[in-house]
Amino acid sequence: MTHPTAPQKPLRAYGDRDGDGMLQMSFVLQIPPSGKAREAAKRFAEMHGLKEPLVATMEECAEGFSFFVVYGHSKHAIDVSTIEVPEIRTEALSREDIESRIKTRLGRKIVVVGACTGSDAHTVGIDAILNYKGYAGDKGLESYKGFEAYNLGAQVENDQLAARARALKADAILISQVITQRNVHKENAAAFIALAKKEGWRDDVILLFGGPRVDHKLALELGFDAGFGAGTKPGDVASYLVERVCGDSKAKPPVA
Repeated sequence: MTHPTAPQKPLRAYGDRDGDGMLQMSFVLQIPPSGKAREAAKRFAEMHGLKEPLVATMEECAEGFSFFVVYGHSKHAIDVSTIEVPEIRTEALSREDIESRIKTRLGRKIVVVGACTGSDAHTVGIDAILNYKGYAGDKGLESYKGFEAYNLGAQVENDQLAARARALKADAILISQVITQRNVHKENAAAFIALAKKEGWRDDVILLFGGPRVDHKLALELGFDAGFGAGTKPGDVASYLVERVCGDSKAKPPVA
């Protein structure tokens, strides 16, 4: 489905006026600042498709290295109508709406269990969503009367997370992955999905995947219900869970 606000024409970079194709590149070359370095930067930009490149910045960033910012015209355009990206279409609810819907439609707390799995020791993401302090002025799920949030921390094995979530009768499990070298975030996440399917409870719980290299498309591909990337606030996750758990009679029951 085409996004309702998608432009009706191919998009080009916007500089001084619509469609002029102006953009900038920044890069480092192993050459000290000089006239030759400036010309090298211009030719490098031309090789990447910029016409009439202008070197706006040339400065030494380390001995024998120069940092450049180059402006120029790009001929390329993007036809947005050809792009299909899965997105989470959830209404952003206020804290009052979230609390009210949980109380009136569910009559109990929504139980959420989260962890950084495998060797990942970075808890900044899971802490931002679950802990009371939250992120960017948006308090975490612990601060809601309607949520019961459990943050198991870092380096939690998949079977440990699964066992804890089942013991707590979790409505949702949130897996956070920051480390991405050699796609370990995908491997850890896929392994958890495989475990849930093998043990037969995958369809009894909402599975969320989060991290700086995560988006909704990747999460769906790996078998999760939703993916939340960089900049996600606790309210975004809370709104999604309220819609899933309290939205209608088909909401998933807690893990047995």
